[in-house]
Amino acid sequence: MSEPAISRHPIPELNNLPDDMRELILEVQEKSGFVPNIFLALAHRPAEFRAFFAYHDALMEKDEGLTKAEREMIVVATSGLNQCQYCVVAHGAILRIRAKNPLIADQLAVNYRKGDISERQKAMLAFAEKVCKEAETVSDTDYATLYEHGFNDDDIWDIGAITAFFGLSNRLVNMASIRPNDEFYMLGRQPRQ
Repeated sequence: MSEPAISRHPIPELNNLPDDMRELILEVQEKSGFVPNIFLALAHRPAEFRAFFAYHDALMEKDEGLTKAEREMIVVATSGLNQCQYCVVAHGAILRIRAKNPLIADQLAVNYRKGDISERQKAMLAFAEKVCKEAETVSDTDYATLYEHGFNDDDIWDIGAITAFFGLSNRLVNMASIRPNDEFYMLGRQPRQ
């Protein structure tokens, strides 16, 4: 049986990519031990690849406000709502590692309300769900609820922006049938030796 395709769209050869993209992909490979399929699947559109990962990093790699684990919680919970297998699996692995919790990603992908997270984090994810499913109904009341849980305007912007960005990502990945790497499934499930 042959390996399933990474994407419905062409996957360029690494050696044929512009230097900056090839260097980024090799850096990710060095760090993780494999190349996440999303990098390969987006590589056939260099301008979009660069814009996608620049915005991704601007949202997800910040050290102020939401923790990196909370950022991943938003991705996993809303990607579950959007039925995006790639993002649930890939970001679920990152969440397990960042939260140091092997159970959390599965809980949040299925139903964050039942997850072993704080009431503050449940409020954060309820807002993300609203942005994901019915952003046109977001109101001052929603903001007031988040303020009561200690979020500020920058945090609220990040919750909404992460949700919106991954809404785009979820739809692209689903449209192109981008497969999650097998390596993601086990990451963060067992304590490191």
